[in-house]
Amino acid sequence: MSRVRPFAAALTSAVVLLGALTACGSSQDSAGEQGSAVSAERCEQNEKAGRITYMSGYYWQASASIMEAIAADQLGYFKDLCLDVELQPGSGDVSQNAKLIAAGKVQVGPLSEQDIMTSNASGLKVLGVSSYSNAGLDVLMTGTEITDLKQLEGKTLGHKGWVPVGVQAMLAEAGVDMAKVKQVKVGYDPGVLPRGQVDALVGFVSNEPNQLKEAGEEVTVWEPTDFEVPGSLGAYSVNPAWAEKHPTAVEDFLRAVFKAYTYCAADDHVEECIGYQHDLAGAESDETHETAIWRTEVAVAADNPLPGKFGSIDPDNVAALAGVVTAYAGQKVTPEQAASWFDTSFAEAVVDDNDKVIWPAP
Repeated sequence: MSRVRPFAAALTSAVVLLGALTACGSSQDSAGEQGSAVSAERCEQNEKAGRITYMSGYYWQASASIMEAIAADQLGYFKDLCLDVELQPGSGDVSQNAKLIAAGKVQVGPLSEQDIMTSNASGLKVLGVSSYSNAGLDVLMTGTEITDLKQLEGKTLGHKGWVPVGVQAMLAEAGVDMAKVKQVKVGYDPGVLPRGQVDALVGFVSNEPNQLKEAGEEVTVWEPTDFEVPGSLGAYSVNPAWAEKHPTAVEDFLRAVFKAYTYCAADDHVEECIGYQHDLAGAESDETHETAIWRTEVAVAADNPLPGKFGSIDPDNVAALAGVVTAYAGQKVTPEQAASWFDTSFAEAVVDDNDKVIWPAP
């Protein structure tokens, strides 16, 4: 696999994989009545879970782990499974989301696998229950004249306060001597890269590269996954005590969002799902950019499928991430510790051996 991927390649290489994935999302997935997709006994169990508060990772951005939660609500999938889900927007503060989940004020929300590890290592008990891919969203962008990351030695790298652990690990894998790279904090304008204010810029594969492309700027996007650096995409976490008490609610929350993900991943439904997102995000939301975010993340997940079932957690990836967190996040995490902070059984219970979401629920 080429380690240098001109942006937009990921948007065109996942079509075949998406065809299989979206087979279980169709126009027949419209909402039914309360409990229409679950047995009476399971409906009663789910109702005992009470109000389930979901908090997004970053407001109502059309990212994996946000978009499909919005769609599951609008399509009636939560109602079909007797789940009373309240959607709340997060501010992008990962530590705050983790604190709220650990305290039980929020029952479920997006946290990357590495953030689940650093949260638990800091004493915040959160449980990872799913992921769409072992590829992360953190990337490094450079001008097209950079053809080897070692060329960044003697140059300037811009970040928003820190360099994500996956990008740090990628630079190490590429043999870059970071002592020879000047690091500066920059704002949220990716234009600092084409203007030459920095030579490299940290960002999210679905955000800044799309912004620059829309502005007519050509950049090279360096993805840690191309350097065999572990990551995660669209991962969900839950409060562990709540999950232990209400296992069917955890399973069926995942069942609903997985079904919504496959529905919204289909080309025929993207515009509809972006409409749901826009209704929540408001008039300031840029539908063109949000569509690009969603399509990019779906393509990344399809390009980098999990070795196990759709939506499951890969234990080998967790073990590898423990090493990355230990090396670059300043927190020692053993593979054994990391494994105890994840439970893939909830996700695996709602997907069959052909990677189709089991619907209706048993």
